[in-house]
Formats: sequence, C-alpha cells, structure tokens
Amino acid sequence: MLLLNLDHVAIAVADLDEAIERYRSRYRVEPIYREIVEQQGVEEAMIPVGGSYLQLLQPLGPETPVGRFLARHGEGLHHLAYAVPDIEAALAHLAAEGAELIDSEPRIGGRGARIAFVHPRGSNGVLTELVELA
Repeated sequence: MLLLNLDHVAIAVADLDEAIERYRSRYRVEPIYREIVEQQGVEEAMIPVGGSYLQLLQPLGPETPVGRFLARHGEGLHHLAYAVPDIEAALAHLAAEGAELIDSEPRIGGRGARIAFVHPRGSNGVLTELVELA
C-alpha cells in the first residue's frame, strides 16, 4: 500500500460558519469549496494548507457520526485522511494486515472522491480515512 499524501485533517465543529470565520480571521485562509455530503451526514468546507487541506465538518444532525462525535467529545480532531492511488488495493492490504475496517468497500465522499474509513483501533487511536480522488 502506498500513501501518496496527507489529504486532509478533519475537525468536527458545531457551527461551520463560525469556524470558517475563525480560521479566516486568525489564519488568513479561505475555503476553496463548501458542500453538503448527505451520505456522510455532514456539511464540509475544505481549506488548502500547503499540499493538503483542513476539512471543517458540521453534522447535519445529532444522530450522524459527526453529530455523535460532537456529543461525546466536543469540537476537535475527528480524523486524518491519506490519499492513496488504489483504494481497493489499500483496503485489501489493510485487511490482510489485520486492520479493523469500517468500510470494506469504498463509498463516495466530498469532492466526488472514493473513500473508506479504518477504525481507530487499527490506527493508534485515530480514525483514518483513505481517499482516492476522482
């Protein structure tokens, strides 16, 4: 398996507008896009930082994965995402290595990318996303 890049660092936020304004005023950064990803239950904004992104995630409701995360942990680091050239090969490799996969098959995420998640138990306590860009 080959990790191409740190695609993004995802931060769970309660109010996306407020979070964007905070990053805009404090760090002088602008999101390059904002979208609702119904399948993930989030509205997200992607902010470029070098060759990677900061992804701000606001849940669409309290019963979504990010909504439950916010209720348990509050705002903060949600996951790390790595770009991979072949997501099926990456998932097969991780399964063979004994990693606990949340997604055994890729699904569509933001930017139209194919994504899959690896459970934190298989990644030193950090939820990990694999991203194969469209």
